[in-house]
Amino acid sequence: MTKRHSATRTMKLAIALSIMAVAVRFVLIDQPYIDRWSWRQSDVASIARNFLQNGFHFARPQIDWAGDQPGYVGTEFPLLPFIAALCYKVFGIHEWVTRIQAVVFFALSLSFFFLIVRQIFGPVAALWALLFYSFAPLNIMASRCFIPDVPSLSLALIGLYFFVRWTEDRTSSAFFISAAALSLSILIKASSAVMAVPILYVAVSTVHNSRRNKERQFPKPPGRSGDRPSLSFGAHRTPLQLAALAAIGILPAAVWYWHAYQIAQKFYPFHFFGEGGIRIESTNWYFDIVSRLFTSSLTPLLSILALIGLFLVPREKYARVFHWWLLAMILFIAAAGYGNRHPWYQLPLVPISAVFAGQFCARVLALPAFARANSYPALFMRAGFSLVLIAFAASALACAQILYLPVAAPFRRAGLELKKLTPRDALIVAADNGNPTLFYYAERKGWHFPEEDGMWQGAPRDSRQAIADLEHLRTRGANYFVFPQDTFWWLNYYTDFAQYLNRSAALIKATDDFKIYELTKLSASFTDLPDRY
Repeated sequence: MTKRHSATRTMKLAIALSIMAVAVRFVLIDQPYIDRWSWRQSDVASIARNFLQNGFHFARPQIDWAGDQPGYVGTEFPLLPFIAALCYKVFGIHEWVTRIQAVVFFALSLSFFFLIVRQIFGPVAALWALLFYSFAPLNIMASRCFIPDVPSLSLALIGLYFFVRWTEDRTSSAFFISAAALSLSILIKASSAVMAVPILYVAVSTVHNSRRNKERQFPKPPGRSGDRPSLSFGAHRTPLQLAALAAIGILPAAVWYWHAYQIAQKFYPFHFFGEGGIRIESTNWYFDIVSRLFTSSLTPLLSILALIGLFLVPREKYARVFHWWLLAMILFIAAAGYGNRHPWYQLPLVPISAVFAGQFCARVLALPAFARANSYPALFMRAGFSLVLIAFAASALACAQILYLPVAAPFRRAGLELKKLTPRDALIVAADNGNPTLFYYAERKGWHFPEEDGMWQGAPRDSRQAIADLEHLRTRGANYFVFPQDTFWWLNYYTDFAQYLNRSAALIKATDDFKIYELTKLSASFTDLPDRY
């Protein structure tokens, strides 16, 4: 087989894999926000709908759980909800409108991921890496969810690819595309700042390779001293260009996040998305994160192949770029231990693991046994690889299905019922475990319960706290209270609170999924409670 024919075949396989990967994302593309990541998507979706309904005020994103206040919050650069709001004007408010954004960004990342892996590790490794990247359960789930993580990762991959291209051909177009993509990636998701580590590695590696090549071309004569030609690539311009790249990448993000912080300081509920995430946790906490990664996020098979491939480092240029990216991610997970309770924070580990696993598969396929097509070792190894494919496909499907489960369906049904039963200006109190899905589908404002400054505070300590919180919210205009199925147990556990609710509210709708109360009057029996617990 000629080299040209082999390259054509590789591209055809890559295109076929990409088409299949995108097609998988269209399964349940119109699913409501009721899966395991419902609360995060409902928050972003509420911002999109508030843009549409309250004016396209890009710099002031609004959520629904700030009760009687506008609900301005500090968020990542709200490009996704803003685009969704514009699309709503054409297509109407539908879940598929928002989910397709993630699919588009994922599809955009496929070619750049394949190209950068092919350039560093070769076409066979690139094909296998593309397979693992496309069908890792964590990526299947994230790339059809209305969250900023997949767009941010896709832009990071594009930025990395064009930065490598710029080090090769020094074209201004590659430089500015790389800078713009990396800047937007960090704006959309601040944690993408870890890309500074692999980018710096590529820059240093390029300088080192340039120095070594020039030393070979201009060796120092024995016994003589004297000047050699400059050993840096691009001479004195390179540090300035790298500084420009850093400025383009970081300054817009710094300006936006400073603005978002100011918004969070000025407006109730005084919330900045991701705050509190930078916190080192216990050993057991990190063990749970690693366990989830090795099982449901990547599948055990991909995790094992990636671990083996981690130690197979070729001598090609930039061969360690994904090792440095991995190191940056490990440090990020350690520092942002609390934030990494959310699995989508580990999404960049998918392309990293895919590359290591793909490299291992390419090494095995390059063994001499595979050169003898009809030999027993070759047939045995091909059968083994077929089993690998089947095992990975089966485990990926099983893990992804678990993430798709409609665990938040009762929240949605409660919200839709509230939308029918209550006036548009109703203020809802929801014992919803902090999940805003209920508010989103009710199209009503309100508060999580129990709350402090709008933020959910977990289950009440006791009935006294629950009563005090509800009385406080009624003074702020709350007129409906809802229990989704997940918190029915409160009515049995907090018996005094249940009695208080029966005396001061009317049950207007009860199903297996929710109970809705209309708050009728303040309870004179509890006037001795403090103003705030």
